[in-house]
Amino acid sequence: MNNGLQQHGKAESQTGESGGIAYLFPGQGAQYVGMGNDLCEHSAAARMVFERADAALGFNLSELCFSGRLEDLNTTANTQPAILATSVAVLAAMEEAGLPKPDVAAGLSLGEYTALVAAEALSFEAALRLVRRRGELMETAVPDGQGAMAAVLGLPAAEVKAICRENAGEYVLEAVNFNCPGQVVVAGHRTAVEGSVEKFRAAGAKRVLLLAVSGPFHTSLMRPAAERLAEELAGIAWQEPKFTVLSNVDAGPMTGSGGDAISEKLIKQVCQPVLWEDIIRRMGDGGIRNFVEVGPGKTLSALVRKIHPSGVGVLNVENMESLTKLLESYQEVC
Repeated sequence: MNNGLQQHGKAESQTGESGGIAYLFPGQGAQYVGMGNDLCEHSAAARMVFERADAALGFNLSELCFSGRLEDLNTTANTQPAILATSVAVLAAMEEAGLPKPDVAAGLSLGEYTALVAAEALSFEAALRLVRRRGELMETAVPDGQGAMAAVLGLPAAEVKAICRENAGEYVLEAVNFNCPGQVVVAGHRTAVEGSVEKFRAAGAKRVLLLAVSGPFHTSLMRPAAERLAEELAGIAWQEPKFTVLSNVDAGPMTGSGGDAISEKLIKQVCQPVLWEDIIRRMGDGGIRNFVEVGPGKTLSALVRKIHPSGVGVLNVENMESLTKLLESYQEVC
């Protein structure tokens, strides 16, 4: 296990990202009551982020994150702005401590919006309102109880996709998150997802875990949400990202181009698979040797270690203890 940043030399690839450090921003599922609270007690910059979030949304998001009820925090329309705000607050505390911007960034699903805020392609306030609306649209795209998601562990992606095709029948059953070798998430109609569990196990999956989520995210069932989100994105004033942000839908760079290219990828992201493993491999191929997960949880850090089991440094920052550890690691390699 890598517990600090690694010494590295600069490298460059055709992808546009240069060797050095990548920031990774978590998606839905990383939330927990209390997230961000410790940092806000010690960092004026982090506190300011939550104050801006409360003002932008018109309700006390900070209280929900720090001491709210878990069932309220887990509501998709609340979860998405809560994770985004917490991640941006962590980033603000990092910058306040003197840490530099990354060479490249990416975010898992919702986290892609955070990465775009970090790269100054989108304002924080605009992102908050967008992801709250995104959460509402995703929550209502499929009637409650009709959709489901499951993580399939220990089975190659090609076999997972084949089993989905063979067992969908009249329902939707799709592979939607390619997280790391041997970890693929499937989603669709609940009947199809639950009915496929034994098929995956029979094919050799080590575990199949039904996920506690409110909908079949990143499937074709989310097309109504994607179409409505397109209307919300139409009015966004995009800026060219200050550093490379890699997209969930093709692992390629997101660029300004008047905003059309970025908006198009964000629309597709709602109802297309998340290619997380491809993103992390592309970063490695581009010379990236250090990864920092910025925001609540350590899920993305664990995925990086499975994709790059050696030769890279992996750290997460979500509170003062982990920020201190990152600062110490920077001092060691600089």
